[in-house]
Amino acid sequence: MTYFMALALAVGFGVPVAVLSAALGQGKAASAALEGMARQPELVGQLQTVMILAFAFIESLVIFALLVFFLLQGKLPNSDAVMKIEESRAAASARP
Repeated sequence: MTYFMALALAVGFGVPVAVLSAALGQGKAASAALEGMARQPELVGQLQTVMILAFAFIESLVIFALLVFFLLQGKLPNSDAVMKIEESRAAASARP
């Protein structure tokens, strides 16, 4: 039962944490790129290329997290089946 609870928590919190982390990473990357562009305007083209590449890598991690989410969601059992197992387990422990 503990395994299923941990799996449900991982499925429920995994994607939001990945998305928030990616958003923070993209914000920092954009901030650093814009600061670099302001300091050295002659390097705007190179900085844009590097920034777009960094964004692509960050987004690929979010897509990977989404894929793991769908894979783990398929491993979750049917809640009715889990409740029947727990009820039978409780009934068996209640008998003398």
